[in-house]
Amino acid sequence: MLHLPVTPSANLPWLTASDLGFASLGAEFATPTAPTPLPSAHWVGCNDALRSALGLPADLWQQPDALDALTGNLLVDASSAMGTFASVYSGHQFGQWAGQLGDGRALNLGAIDTPVGLQELQLKGAGPTPFSRRGDGRAVLRSSIREFLASEAMHGLGIPTTRALCVTGSPGHVRREEVETAAVVTRVAPSFVRFGHFEHFAANGQLDALRALADHVVAAHFPALQALNGATRYVALLGDVTQRTAALMAQWQAVGFCHGVMNTDNMSVLGLTLDYGPFQYLDGFDANHICNHSDHQGRYAYARQPQIAYWNLFCLGQAMMPLIDDQAPALAALESYKEAFPAAMDQRMRDKLGLSGAHAGDRLLVEDLLQALQQDRVDYTVFWRRLSVAVRESAQSTHAFEPLRDLFMHREVFDAWCARYLERLGVPNRQIAGDAMLRTNPKYILRNHLGELAIRQAKAGNFAMVQDLLQVLHNPFDEHPSYEAWSGLAPEWASSIEISCSS
Repeated sequence: MLHLPVTPSANLPWLTASDLGFASLGAEFATPTAPTPLPSAHWVGCNDALRSALGLPADLWQQPDALDALTGNLLVDASSAMGTFASVYSGHQFGQWAGQLGDGRALNLGAIDTPVGLQELQLKGAGPTPFSRRGDGRAVLRSSIREFLASEAMHGLGIPTTRALCVTGSPGHVRREEVETAAVVTRVAPSFVRFGHFEHFAANGQLDALRALADHVVAAHFPALQALNGATRYVALLGDVTQRTAALMAQWQAVGFCHGVMNTDNMSVLGLTLDYGPFQYLDGFDANHICNHSDHQGRYAYARQPQIAYWNLFCLGQAMMPLIDDQAPALAALESYKEAFPAAMDQRMRDKLGLSGAHAGDRLLVEDLLQALQQDRVDYTVFWRRLSVAVRESAQSTHAFEPLRDLFMHREVFDAWCARYLERLGVPNRQIAGDAMLRTNPKYILRNHLGELAIRQAKAGNFAMVQDLLQVLHNPFDEHPSYEAWSGLAPEWASSIEISCSS
């Protein structure tokens, strides 16, 4: 890898940091770290919608200093609140305590005031940090494009997530399974605080730091809890994180999203989808699908994600016990997941089916549908979209469900289920229900093969598909006639795409 000297920072008023971000906690939490520049930086993907939402300059992508700053080629003044830093955390990885981890390839630029509130900026792939564990601190073009598109796809679906402002690339070499070119993603979130941050200070007996972290999270992100004092505050925080996590899991499962590596250090205390590595949206429905080929035991299979989130919450609860002391209220806060997740999941699935109210047989109706989808490996996204269209059109047509039947080998199973479903739905409600379902069941998702095609073109120097996908994924429920092919079934070769933690 070619290493260049870092150049002094230019005047970048839009990078003026607030002193209220994570770095304000001090040296125990944020270690000043300079980026390692990359040669010949260039734009790969630019998210103008997010730029506008953050109130950043309209000509941002034309500013040479912006390109360098968001690649790590400008040394931000360390004496200001905007000095780059890496944070330390620990965590459980694949169910085992891994000890100290930290931002191994992420550099934080601090928090900026924006029209949508305080937002932290982070460069992923800007070089080694004190927590890189002998790694190079780099990200490759392939994984950077995947994260850029995935986080924005989740935002378009209405699922809480970190976001991505841009991707920059470089011909600088990075060695993974093979030699690849480097890239940097600028990630954006109200906070990047993870379960693992709490685990780190608890494991090291740093009670004052643990309390300072919890109080910072409450003050910055859960202000309604500030009126509470002592253990009551921290129990309430644990309860709120539990509720947010339960809601997030229901949204993941409903849309068919597989994270792939739900370690505690990849879990956000704000209930955001965090760290896009070996993620995948389901093609053919398989509840046991494992999207990470490094997950040999299937710990993070699609159907196991809700239970893993619950397990991870107990790790967080254990880390917070020095602040709570009494086990009973902490356990009650955690146990609320057992009601919150099923309730959220039931509501998500009723919305997907266009059902109003809650009936006793609704859960069984969903379970039987998922079994039918599993039996024939029916494409999950295509099924739900076709069902939405069929419900809307069935008000006028007796053949509206034929395109749905074509997805099943065991059509008699679908026919029997469909009869029960339509009885539950009710004839007078079909037009209204269908319209609502089209706003709930996306037509476009970031399928693996679409990401792969964009990556192949980008490796050849053509970034048009990255930008086109970004625009479509920002509005996944709409019709995009020019990109109709992107809403179809995955090609056969898509099943051969392997994704791992380096993806």
